[in-house]
Amino acid sequence: MNTPDAIALGVFGLAAASWLLALLFDLFVGTALPRYLLALGCALAAVGALWGLPAGGANQTVLLLGDSPVVFHPDAAALWLMLPALLPAFFAGLLGGTARGRGWAAGAALSLLGALGVYGLQDGASFLIAWEVMGFGGALMLLSDHRSAQAGHDNLFMLALLEVGGVALLLAVLMLGQSLAFGTYALQWMQWGVASAFFLGLLWLVGFGAKLGLLPFYEWYPGAYGSGSGASGALMSGIVMNAAYFALGRALLQWMGAPSWLAAFGVVVLVAGVFTAILAILYAFQQSDWRRLLAFSSAENAGVAVTALGAALVFRASGEDTLSSLAWTVGMLHLMGHSLAKGTLFLTSDAAAALQGSHHLRQNAVLRHAPLTLGLGAVFGAMSLAAMPPTAGFVSEWYLFQSLFHDFTLKGDGSRIALSLAGAGMALTAAIALATMVKLFGVGLLGQNEGHAAHHRQHQTTLTPLQRVAVLVTGLAVPVFAVSLVFWLPLMGASAWPAAQAPQLMTHHWLLVPLSAGFAFISPAMLVIAVPLLAVLPLALLWGKRRFAVRRAPLWCGGEDYAAHAGATTALSFSNALRVFYNFVYRPRNAVSRQFEGKPYFLKELQFDYSQAPVFGPLLFNPAVHAVRWLARQLRFLQNGLMNAYLAYIGVLLVLIFGLALVWSPS
Repeated sequence: MNTPDAIALGVFGLAAASWLLALLFDLFVGTALPRYLLALGCALAAVGALWGLPAGGANQTVLLLGDSPVVFHPDAAALWLMLPALLPAFFAGLLGGTARGRGWAAGAALSLLGALGVYGLQDGASFLIAWEVMGFGGALMLLSDHRSAQAGHDNLFMLALLEVGGVALLLAVLMLGQSLAFGTYALQWMQWGVASAFFLGLLWLVGFGAKLGLLPFYEWYPGAYGSGSGASGALMSGIVMNAAYFALGRALLQWMGAPSWLAAFGVVVLVAGVFTAILAILYAFQQSDWRRLLAFSSAENAGVAVTALGAALVFRASGEDTLSSLAWTVGMLHLMGHSLAKGTLFLTSDAAAALQGSHHLRQNAVLRHAPLTLGLGAVFGAMSLAAMPPTAGFVSEWYLFQSLFHDFTLKGDGSRIALSLAGAGMALTAAIALATMVKLFGVGLLGQNEGHAAHHRQHQTTLTPLQRVAVLVTGLAVPVFAVSLVFWLPLMGASAWPAAQAPQLMTHHWLLVPLSAGFAFISPAMLVIAVPLLAVLPLALLWGKRRFAVRRAPLWCGGEDYAAHAGATTALSFSNALRVFYNFVYRPRNAVSRQFEGKPYFLKELQFDYSQAPVFGPLLFNPAVHAVRWLARQLRFLQNGLMNAYLAYIGVLLVLIFGLALVWSPS
């Protein structure tokens, strides 16, 4: 670690104090002040991250709680992952909870405080507390956004799955012995046998994967995100998700070491990442709600980043430390760019809801009623998530493919095949992600249906200046991130585990290269210069329009005599082809209900409802719920209301504790 910088630590302390004040003011005062305190804390945290990065990380501080020291020391990787996510968090803090009661700012403050602890705390006990605080804050945000029975059910499902991950993390911390300091975990892990050490790695994967949305945990994403606002989604898919990824990377790359079974475990991580990405983006493509689609997309991008982490483990098992650092750095870059793009689109979803009255994907010509800033910011966010040049998503996914293409350097056939199949899975994911973003932008923003024009006029017709600035600034940050990458990527050496020189080898003058310019290269900066030349094409079309008349024909509707606006493409019909092709995954359910007037042949009303069956709900979650309910029914006799019975339970418990103390002693 280079020369520590205590100023960064002080700035982080001010950010934490600002968030704590936001929490208190929201709970006890309830004015607009908490939102400004949230934004101020995000700005201070960004300053702290920038100040600490030249030193390779912020200086550590020690707090004494009783006899136990609590060390806060953000690593350079934590600072890099935190920094871009703070931009959408800043605007989300200003925009969230504006038309709602108390609770939202308090939940956001808890999430940010918990995430800051995950980024910087250095012992298992305080880390677990910060992890739980982060999850509870997210639930409080979402419940404050929308109070209903369904929202409560969705949040309870989220908390239940997050607690599964929390229990896994608790078991992992307990397995590593009495010393809770992270600095001792690598040495303690090396002392375990193969089976126990492998199981410990799975505990870390499950624990952090519950927050990242790895399968099967991604199924809490659509319900929870769908019950909240876009501001809540921007926070959860940005700084919170990046914190979980940092924690997983630290556990697997810093603590695990390079045991003999590392290649097999890397393949497990690869499989989890690839299948999460594929399943999540398949379900994202079928959604007709902004928030649910973006929620599944967040899980997909987390799966892409975890795929990069799995590749890093596979390369490290073969002794390719530089390639391992390349893959880990690519995973970081992917989530850094994702936090900007996804924050942009979540903020756009709230703007679209303000214009059309709901978060549904409908052809309401949103951009026709919105300022240019909304479309300009949203298009860059959608382009990045579709991996289109020259945005951040294009750069990170190109880097990921180039990392996977280095499978020829490996010695084992199994590892080579795993990386090759992972590349195929990522290609499928990228193709469906492109179609998903085309659907989101084309149907949700560009689509126009004349029948909804009257519905439009019933809602807000203008956006606030803050909404316009938020979408524009976060959207423009996406291509700026990619274009400027060639200048600041070499500075990420302190965060590249285990080979610090890897980021310096990922650039060559104005080119981005995967360690070698002779292997492959791209240049987002040069693309930005060359892309304006494509303006020649629309100019040529305009010139040709003057020379050749444009022939207009009515919309083809299967031979039926429909008006053009009646043939509008809906969010459901847009994705029908893929739904039919992958019906073995979706298992679609169509429900048709008919209401008759008088006799059965006088049809009055026809209702059609469509839904997809979740993959893991019927197979895993529903049986678990039934088992818990059955066990509760069997044990309900214990809650009989008799004081003597409860005293007897306590007596039996004391006898067991004393007996255990007499016959067992720690070795």
